Amino acid sequence: MNKLPQITLSFWIMKICATTLGETAGDLMSMTMHIGYAISSIILLSIFFILFITQLFTNKYHPTLYWAVILATSTAGTTMSDFMNRTLNLGYATGSIILLALLIATLIVWMYTERSLSVTAIRTRRAELFYWTAILFSNTLGTALGDFLADDSGLGFSGGALLIGALLVLTVIAYKFSKISHVFLFWLAFVLTRPFGATFGDLLTKPIEKGGLNFGTIGSSLILFGVLSIMILFTVLERNKNQKTNLM
Repeated sequence: MNKLPQITLSFWIMKICATTLGETAGDLMSMTMHIGYAISSIILLSIFFILFITQLFTNKYHPTLYWAVILATSTAGTTMSDFMNRTLNLGYATGSIILLALLIATLIVWMYTERSLSVTAIRTRRAELFYWTAILFSNTLGTALGDFLADDSGLGFSGGALLIGALLVLTVIAYKFSKISHVFLFWLAFVLTRPFGATFGDLLTKPIEKGGLNFGTIGSSLILFGVLSIMILFTVLERNKNQKTNLM
């Protein structure tokens, strides 16, 4: 019952596209469409749970469904983080600490019950439940961290993206040349790509006078959706080709 994709360069490109799209799409719903953070979170969490249940009861890897769930966690994570930090006035730092604690707790319980934090194979539905819970918390945490870097740290949108990008490069170097656990480095990279997507999303959508590129939430969402769709289509075609080759 292995339902996870291979961890390749294309995986990380799609992850960054999905999380950046989650940032712009979440802002589109909550701010551009004036639905608000609370109602947007309820709507997007409902979509996530529908997709998650569908994913939970499949018995093999479906690229379109998998990335739809990833996108749903990212979009819901954007509005949930904004609700915590802006509507409830917790602030980005406090919200990040709470979400980091939830993520760490999820990973600890997952390791304690499953004796593994494997990100290359899911063998039980309980492990898959932990996997998606960790992803939801990490994507929500990433939004809070990205907003903290962009708004409160003084780095701005581009500075925040550069900092996270540098940390991602260091993570890749550690993966290639160190003996640090690859599972740990995966989750570190997974968390870091979310604030990178958040700051990159802000860079795309915000006006030029605020340090952005002024594509807006609609334009940025359409561009990112197009890129992600092409990547998913390529993945599906490549997977079908490999399956046909194996049958020959």
